Amino acid sequence: MTPARASMSDVARLAGVSGQTVSRVANGSLNVSDDTRKRVLAAMESVGYTPNTAARALRSGTFDTIGVIAHRLARTGESSIVEAVVAAARDSGHTVTLLDIDSTDHEEMAEAASRLSHQAIDGLIIIRAEIEDAGRLALPAGLPVVVSDATFGGRLPMIGSDHAGGARAAVEHLLELGHRTVHHVTGPADSIPSRARLAAWRGVLRENGIVPPEPILGDWTAASGYAAAALVPEEATAVFCANDEMAAGLMLACAASGRRIPDDLSVVGFDDIPLAGFLSPPLTTVHQPFAELGRRLVEEVLARIARRAPVANVLGEPAEFVPCTLVVRESTAPPRG
Repeated sequence: MTPARASMSDVARLAGVSGQTVSRVANGSLNVSDDTRKRVLAAMESVGYTPNTAARALRSGTFDTIGVIAHRLARTGESSIVEAVVAAARDSGHTVTLLDIDSTDHEEMAEAASRLSHQAIDGLIIIRAEIEDAGRLALPAGLPVVVSDATFGGRLPMIGSDHAGGARAAVEHLLELGHRTVHHVTGPADSIPSRARLAAWRGVLRENGIVPPEPILGDWTAASGYAAAALVPEEATAVFCANDEMAAGLMLACAASGRRIPDDLSVVGFDDIPLAGFLSPPLTTVHQPFAELGRRLVEEVLARIARRAPVANVLGEPAEFVPCTLVVRESTAPPRG
C-alpha cells in the first residue's frame, strides 16, 4: 500500500505555524523570519513534504519561475549577468531555469525558448542574444520576453549596458591625459558589445581629429591580449582593451618584454572584474553594472508577466541602457615627455 503523501497541514502542525506561513516558505517569500523559515523547512524535511508546484500554479496562475537563455556562459560578461539575474530573481521569490547555447542561430535560439516554455516558466530573459533580425526569431506565443544587449530594431524589449558610453569615457580619459592617439584591442567581430565599444573608440578619435589606427583583433581571452601586446606599435603610449581579461594578458606580456605600465604604455580595460584592482599595477577600467542590469531585467520581465504582456514582435518596444562608469586606477598616466 502506498503511504499517504505529507500535506501542508502536516508541516504546519509540526512547525507550530499556520498553513499560510508554510505556503510563504514554500513560495520563497521574504516576509518570514529566519527562525520561522528554519523551523518550517525542518518540518518539511521531517515529514517528507514536497511543495506541489503544479497545484500552486493552478491556484495562482504562475509558476514563480523565470527562464534564462545564455550564449556562451563561460564568458565573463554572460556569467556575471546570469549571476545577477539569479540573485534578483531569488530576492523576488522566483527561481530560474537556465539554458546555455553555443550559437545565436535563429533556429537554435527558438528551439531553446520552446524547450523552456514547456518547463513551467512564466517569462523569459535572453542574455546577449546576438541576432540582428528579431523578425526571424520564432518565440512561443503569449510568453513575456526581455533581452539584454541585443539589437532588435525595437521588436523586443531590451535592457543592456551602455557599452558605447563606457568606451567613450575610456578613450576620452586617455586623450585628456595627453596621449596623441589610443590603440584598441577588440573583442570578437560577431559580438554586439565588442562592436559597440569599437565604434565608440573610432568615434571619439575622429571627433578629436585623429585617424584611428588599425584595431587589433582579440577574442575576450587573456591569451589573445597577451598576443596583442606584440602588435601594439613601439611608439604607442596608450591602449584601450575591450575587456579586462585581454588587458591583463597584455599587461603581463608588456612586463615580460620590459615595457613599463603606465610609464611606457597606459592601459584601460572594460568590465571592472574583481581581479582588475589586484593586477600590477591596478587596472583603470570601465565598470559594467552587472548587478543593476540583472535587477532591471528581472523587474521588467516580472512587470510583463504581471500584465500578461507577450512578445509583440512589432516596432516600438523600449530599449534601456544602464550607464557604465570609468574607474581610474594606476595603469594610466600622462605620456612621458
